[in-house]
Amino acid sequence: MAVIKFDIDKFDGITNFNLWQVQMMTILIQGNLEMILIEKKSPDIDKSEWDRLHKKALSTIQLCLANNVLQEVLMEKMTFTLLKWLEALYTTKSLANRFVLKQHLYTFRIDESEHLRGHIS
Repeated sequence: MAVIKFDIDKFDGITNFNLWQVQMMTILIQGNLEMILIEKKSPDIDKSEWDRLHKKALSTIQLCLANNVLQEVLMEKMTFTLLKWLEALYTTKSLANRFVLKQHLYTFRIDESEHLRGHIS
């Protein structure tokens, strides 16, 4: 089996999370680990193979995290929840994402036929 080497900067919480996430997904796809990104085990794969792929994907992601970020998500043992946790922590913190969210907020208009209560929750 050939080993493919990728050079990706470790995510340190300061660099752009969205770009790191795209690079990380590409690495997982190249390693044939994209099926591990779904929350539930595929019925086509037996449990031992699923566990092996899961550990491989989890370790790949953990190796691409800087120590300060890894410390925050150290207790996560599921690949899917680790990625969701990182997304929750770092997606809204980038300047571009904050700008887009503010733009949506400032240009938001409610149709007069709609009730306000549906938009508050």
